[in-house]
Amino acid sequence: MNIVTLSLGYLRARALSTVLNVLLLALGVATITLLLLTMHQLEERMGRDARGIDLVAGAKGSPLQVILSAIYHLDVPTGNINLAQAKEIAKHRMVKKTIPMALGDGYKGYRIVGTNHDYVAHYGGRLATGRLWEKPMEAVIGVEIARRLGHGVGAALVGYHGIGEAGGAEHGDAPYTVVGVLAPSGTVLDRLVLVSIESVWLVHDEHQGTDAPVTEEDKEITALLIQYATPLAAAVLPRYINNNSEMQAASPAYETARLFSVIGVGVDVLRGFALVLMLSAGLSLFIALYNALRERRYDLALMRTLGARPRTLMALMLFEGALLAGFGAVAGLALGHALTEALGQSLKAAQQVAVTGWTWVPEELWLVGLALLVGVVAALLPAWRAYRTDIALTLARG
Repeated sequence: MNIVTLSLGYLRARALSTVLNVLLLALGVATITLLLLTMHQLEERMGRDARGIDLVAGAKGSPLQVILSAIYHLDVPTGNINLAQAKEIAKHRMVKKTIPMALGDGYKGYRIVGTNHDYVAHYGGRLATGRLWEKPMEAVIGVEIARRLGHGVGAALVGYHGIGEAGGAEHGDAPYTVVGVLAPSGTVLDRLVLVSIESVWLVHDEHQGTDAPVTEEDKEITALLIQYATPLAAAVLPRYINNNSEMQAASPAYETARLFSVIGVGVDVLRGFALVLMLSAGLSLFIALYNALRERRYDLALMRTLGARPRTLMALMLFEGALLAGFGAVAGLALGHALTEALGQSLKAAQQVAVTGWTWVPEELWLVGLALLVGVVAALLPAWRAYRTDIALTLARG
């Protein structure tokens, strides 16, 4: 007697009930899969982008906004800071390294970032073609921009004031020339236009029609990325910056943790909803298998008279529960990965942090195990009733 053949035959005979039970379980598994993949990739990507940056000095305002704009390039800056004050911070004995940044302009939805070559080196950036910028109005673009817009070395870029797809007034009289394209790095470099800080100053001076030279005291940047020279700096430097300058200090580790704690509330709600779906699927499986047992009592009794043992009937019901759960788990994983890929394409089109469905996280194995457990638990009572089938009484009733 082949349990697999019997189970598949019965499930095919009740196709509508089978599909509905599998679909209900698949929706719960897909929701949790989407959350697992998305949160795993976001945490990994944001951790990678913030790695090696201990502190960010920016204009006073929201510390989280400073982090989102200066490290992840997902928000607008809080304002500009004085270059002379930034240089004083860079000379502090507890500062190992600083990277200045000038932000505020965009190009077709991508950010134009004024900085120095240390920024590229910090993320391990490599050139696919061309070279790094050496003089004002030269630009290096990330691989995502090159692929999406079809730009290469020699292309001309006309930026605009502001951030976003629409942007503000174009700097048509100050175009950039692409001199290099970066290789894929899996970091924020992939979606940035990198230029020198002098280029940003030059563009805005020309845009404002300023003829008088800008003094060192008047020059501004947007943010300063800081790396500590000693662990003691974590306790001293933020307070020093906040108390002795017009800037504010924002910790990437603290602000990112706070961001994920806020996001985590919504994620927990969705995860709870998905678990409710899975439990509902388990209840639906139980009802389906229990009703099936009542309908098949005569058939099961005949199987006993033909030599089937009680444990064989019990194994048959348990296998059907596990089989339904297995189908639901596989369908849910496939749907979850497809939804994650669709979300990633949407984020990519919006020039945001991208995610992909073409990846795997170890927690998905636990999810499959949970789905199978739901199926087996739902089949326990029907399986026990099948095990206790009274042959004579059942055949007598017909």
